[in-house]
Amino acid sequence: MLPQVIIIGRPNVGKSTLFNRLVGKKIALVDDQPGVTRDRRFGDAELAGMRFTVVDTAGWEDQDAETLPGRMRKQTEVSLQGADAALFVIDSRAGLTPLDEEIGRWLREQEVPVVLVANKAEGRASESGILESYSLGLGEPIGVSAEHGEGIADLFGALWPIIGDKVEAAEAAEEAAAAETALDEDAPLGPLKLAIVGRPNAGKSTLINRLLGEDRLLTGPEAGITRDSIAIDWQWTDPKSGEVRDIHLIDTAGMRKRAKVVEKLEKLSVADGLRAVDFAEVVVLLLDATLGLEHQDLKIADRVLQEGRALIIAINKWDVAGQDPSGRQGGEDASKLFNGIKFALDEGLAQVRGVPLLAVSAKTGKGLDTLLGAAFEIREAWSKRVPTAALNRWFDDALAANPPPAPKGRRIKLRYITQSSTRPPRFVVFGTRLEMLPKSYERYLVNGIRRELGFDAVPIRVVLKSPKNPFDKGKG
Repeated sequence: MLPQVIIIGRPNVGKSTLFNRLVGKKIALVDDQPGVTRDRRFGDAELAGMRFTVVDTAGWEDQDAETLPGRMRKQTEVSLQGADAALFVIDSRAGLTPLDEEIGRWLREQEVPVVLVANKAEGRASESGILESYSLGLGEPIGVSAEHGEGIADLFGALWPIIGDKVEAAEAAEEAAAAETALDEDAPLGPLKLAIVGRPNAGKSTLINRLLGEDRLLTGPEAGITRDSIAIDWQWTDPKSGEVRDIHLIDTAGMRKRAKVVEKLEKLSVADGLRAVDFAEVVVLLLDATLGLEHQDLKIADRVLQEGRALIIAINKWDVAGQDPSGRQGGEDASKLFNGIKFALDEGLAQVRGVPLLAVSAKTGKGLDTLLGAAFEIREAWSKRVPTAALNRWFDDALAANPPPAPKGRRIKLRYITQSSTRPPRFVVFGTRLEMLPKSYERYLVNGIRRELGFDAVPIRVVLKSPKNPFDKGKG
């Protein structure tokens, strides 16, 4: 297991903001009102290639144990059991408070290593609070701005000596387990977890009803009928092979522009839909052909790709929008519409070009078998593992065809590459001076992997890793 790092502090010092910064997305609710977080929240964090589990906790309050704040504090105390490190967060602008000092005394009595984090450290207003925090007796404070991302590299330097060995051991165990799993290349992948997302009234529920052959989900002309994510287990018969395949279908609430989402219930529905994306293997983004492609569609697609899920885009209501003026299907206007959407997608989703784009009709059933076939195909690529020998043959050829640059005359050495995981595919490149490697060269490697190793439009991750930790210099 990856090491576990607990975030502790009094209310409203920025614990949830730091949590969101470490996991790279806004998972925890953040508000100026203290006490928003009540339960522990776990997240997968990555800091300069160092992966660990981070835990956000409720604000520590000095209240009776039977009260809600008291029970929240008890949860925070319990969270420290089994932790590998604790991040004690203070507000450097507000300076130390008696509650900070109480938490500091409690932490000094624990066996868990503590890193003191002075948050909100942007600007000179934080200097006195940072100096004051030395009196807690927890070592040198790390000045950060969780909101703006400042000081995060220093946080890596403080955490690595504490959890670095466990991180490397966990990653080695992951690679060994992945290698063992890779030996069974023919193992079935299980039911296809397929989520349908899109703006309100794009026809998501109608599409699922057509697939099931029954009015399983409530539909109508009003936008936003679906509120909860509805999951349905179903079997599809592939018309080409006759094979019966299991599918776990997930319908989601429509996702409007954030500025238009004002009711709390709708906010919860959208959040539920985003969690469904996290659970899915393949996500179908359904567009309304009568409205074309809008900016909100691109934002939803980008979110799916950022989560590492395989993406297919389907243009629904093609039975209406795909007609020419005479009422015939597939006229010149239909080609212009399809090609226009395809061009806009390639421009708007430059990080993954060539995402499958299909025209369908939930009303008539046109193109739905093609859609499901494409979903199974892209899951195969999303789950693919390339043998290390073949991967490094490609890697050597890629370096020979386009050697990495030598900034300021200093040679960047790329030694080898390995695939550390699948679903989504994740690759680790080992070498020296990797911090100097331009982003353009990283994109060159990503595009080569996708184009030449059969990953097509699948989102992939490439992590650069040096064999020796730079923060170890001068020790001993």
